[in-house]
Amino acid sequence: MSFKAAILRGALTMWMVVGAATSVSSQDVGTQAQEFVREHERKIQPLQIASARAWWTANITGQDEDFAAKEEAENKINEALSDKQQFNRLKQIQAGKIADPVLRRTIDVLYLQYLDKQVDPALLRRMTAKANAIEKAFNVFRAQVKGKSLTDGEVRQVLQKSKDSQERQAVWEASKRVGAEVENELKDLVRLRNEAATGLGFPDYHALQLHLTELTQAQVLKIFDELDELTRQPFDRAKSRIDEKLAASYALKPQQLMPWHYHDPFFQEAPAVYEADLDQPFADADIQRICREFYAGIGLPIDDVLAKSDLYEKRGKSPHAFCTDIDRAGDVRVLGNIRPTEYWMSTMLHELGHSVYSSKNIPAELPWALRSDAHTLCTEGLAMMFERFSKSAEWLRAYGVEVTEPEKFSASAAEMRRDRLLIFSRWAQVMFRFEKELYRDPSQDLNKLWWDLVEKYQGVRRPPERNAPDYASKIHVVSAPAYYHNYLLGQLFACQLHASIAKEVLNRSDAADAIYTREARVGKYLREKLFSQGALRSWNDVTRYATGSELNAKAFAAELQD
Repeated sequence: MSFKAAILRGALTMWMVVGAATSVSSQDVGTQAQEFVREHERKIQPLQIASARAWWTANITGQDEDFAAKEEAENKINEALSDKQQFNRLKQIQAGKIADPVLRRTIDVLYLQYLDKQVDPALLRRMTAKANAIEKAFNVFRAQVKGKSLTDGEVRQVLQKSKDSQERQAVWEASKRVGAEVENELKDLVRLRNEAATGLGFPDYHALQLHLTELTQAQVLKIFDELDELTRQPFDRAKSRIDEKLAASYALKPQQLMPWHYHDPFFQEAPAVYEADLDQPFADADIQRICREFYAGIGLPIDDVLAKSDLYEKRGKSPHAFCTDIDRAGDVRVLGNIRPTEYWMSTMLHELGHSVYSSKNIPAELPWALRSDAHTLCTEGLAMMFERFSKSAEWLRAYGVEVTEPEKFSASAAEMRRDRLLIFSRWAQVMFRFEKELYRDPSQDLNKLWWDLVEKYQGVRRPPERNAPDYASKIHVVSAPAYYHNYLLGQLFACQLHASIAKEVLNRSDAADAIYTREARVGKYLREKLFSQGALRSWNDVTRYATGSELNAKAFAAELQD
């Protein structure tokens, strides 16, 4: 019997009494575990579905009443998971011997979920209220420049297109003012989160969050230190080339470049300094259609996702992009703000990549608690693997997108992809190390800390005499704390998984130029090697199962080669 078949059979039979060969004590613990899981699902599942729906509505509308409903729904989940009697019962079950591996894993996953909420319910409510208030401030914030209100997309457009340094500076600074608006609330939220973490025996909230996702700070730091060494010199070379081109476009010297001269507000994306205009093919492209045809072609159709999604800008709506699995039973949606650019082609491939690694394709036979991705880094990695194709002329041509001078486009796109990997890896260093320090000591000079890290890892000069909470203008610090490392670990996973698909499915030894166009075997491979596992395995176990080796930087390093 295959591993998949054995696991699924275990999932289907997990509610049955363990066989006669099992000891009486194990039978007792197994029965208790089954009862606990049943009770958990009966109580928590409807609360989580209600919370997911409220979260979706609030991000679509930005209305006060919808954020209030979102907060109320989150509080109900927190209250249920913070039940100390239930947690003590769960701890006793986890300490026992459970023969069924699926049931064992379910209990371990639930333990981490309950552990996160074992703090004073009043404190949980304060944390939720504070986070919601800050998220709402981000959703309704618009940069104000000369009496004009700019959306996030319009800010990016100015930073990508304008040659006027004064205009760029004004727009960049205006986009950062959200940081000053939420700074004090964010610091309060950090203190509340740390209070919750220390009450659970952890040094701070950052350490707790990594523990809850089966990681440690030491593990991540080891990988990040290795990546720092791996990327430092290639990044310096790439940035010098980029700086020369940027400076020439503004009639400046490279040493005169400031943060607003880079085309992304945080320099987490590669500026558009390439010989070919990578946005040109998308001027008249139907991004939804391309995504629909692509995912259908690899055997992972997304028509139902698109039908439930909200994909264009409107007042009050979150200016960002995300995918959410509402019920772990197939109701999967994407929020986007599509514009006719390469950025949004890439973003939609990314978010819809999340949508296929969801309850749409994870076996319904798995317990509800395990009907999700193995780890955030795995789902982020899969999404990143798909987003690469927005930079392939061959791939775009397969979906009817006309690329003028395809050879020039492909050369520029390949250079851009390498630059993006390098630039993003350095940006992730800033985010991980900043948040680690933020929660270790929130009373320190965070403005200075932020720019110290930006200068060290990104090589971007701080504006003279600037002393502003620019760190607080990054929404992830609020809404996805201690999360950003998953993006960089996800890039390692993406490169590793792509290399495996290129070799095992496409029979190609060189993964660099491999693309998936109407190749249903790709979807079959992902279903068998990744989706079938749900959360049955830890992140490193599922990486070994899906790619044949532990998470490493070999495939990532190979993609940095010129």
